[in-house]
Amino acid sequence: MDYRYRILQRETCYEGFFRLVRLRLRHAQFAGGMGASLTRECIHKGEAAGVLLYEAETDCVALVEQFRVGALEQAGADASQAWLLELVAGYREAGEGIEDVARRETLEEAGCTVLDLIPICRYLVSPGGSSETMSLFCARVRAPRSGSIHGVADEGEDIRLHVLPVEDAWQRLQDGGIGSAAPVIALQWLRLHHRELRARWAGS
Repeated sequence: MDYRYRILQRETCYEGFFRLVRLRLRHAQFAGGMGASLTRECIHKGEAAGVLLYEAETDCVALVEQFRVGALEQAGADASQAWLLELVAGYREAGEGIEDVARRETLEEAGCTVLDLIPICRYLVSPGGSSETMSLFCARVRAPRSGSIHGVADEGEDIRLHVLPVEDAWQRLQDGGIGSAAPVIALQWLRLHHRELRARWAGS
């Protein structure tokens, strides 16, 4: 396979909180040669960091609950479904490292300080139509009070914190109560690394 592509035309259709670009392109085919011209739209939202907050001493995780416009259609008649349980997360600003984002967002959205930080993975969120990437971390924290309210008011954030025993969070995931990609991936990672992570952090 000769992995090649050619951009024939690029047009910015919208620029605001995100940027929408329309591309006309051709790319190599598995059977050989270049395929026909295609038109595709791509949303550019930048690079985000997501953080699973873990307190090893109590074996608890902290998740955030907030309103998400992308969940409105699936919510239907049950308005509560537009509020999702998620990780602390946010986008990288100019001149900021991705670990700096993780630390800043943990303070802004959960009111606590990162004591240690372990990378989980980096992935494309929805590569069929977006260039957005997510870098996931697990942070050692002293868990704040469950039910406390956080967020940056100027950014319209209204965030409630949930502190759950790890097994309760895992059960909620299995029951379908956690439905966005980042916490699903992070909790599955924690399930695989739970014993070693608790041993590493609980006694230090």
